[in-house]
Amino acid sequence: MEKSALPAPLRELVERLAGLPGLGPKSALRIALTVLKWPREKADALGGAILELREKLCFCERCLSLAESSPCPLCTDPAREQDKLCLVGEWDSLLTMEEGGFYKGQYMVLGGLLAPLDGVDAGQLEFRALRERLAEGEVAELILALGTTLEAEATASYVKNMIERDFPNVQLTRLAQGIPLGAEVKFVDRETLRQSLLWRQKL
Repeated sequence: MEKSALPAPLRELVERLAGLPGLGPKSALRIALTVLKWPREKADALGGAILELREKLCFCERCLSLAESSPCPLCTDPAREQDKLCLVGEWDSLLTMEEGGFYKGQYMVLGGLLAPLDGVDAGQLEFRALRERLAEGEVAELILALGTTLEAEATASYVKNMIERDFPNVQLTRLAQGIPLGAEVKFVDRETLRQSLLWRQKL
């Protein structure tokens, strides 16, 4: 169906939905038509939930993650290790780490990764906030949990240079890279195998 054939309110919703990451015009139209078939109360509830996202959530002043209060519960939890800071690119990475329940330190959300080809440079990320956090002197170890993409590697290199230059007393570590649990060596790609060999452990 051509966009021009859509009624104006439906066309506007489709255009707005299509602006979301991972949604094209066809997917946006399917979602819009689904919402249109919902009872009025259900559609109103969805609209209300979207509005509440803006009204009830904020960015934590300490870790820059989404929260209902600032500082957030993670930053104000006295049981968490104050000398460990885990740097993640986005908030959903923080959620993944927390779901595991194995990390008990602090976090900081960088707000993305360096991607010069996409126009994302250091000035658009939260490096200044990271620098201020490290300058407080409480962090003994900065853990990079950024992934293994080219953008992640570029970001890790930038952070490494900053630490070596300005915070030499802070230990910089990164999540180990290697063969996933349950995988056979013959099915592992060459780069993962290289990283696994590089970060091999003594038994």
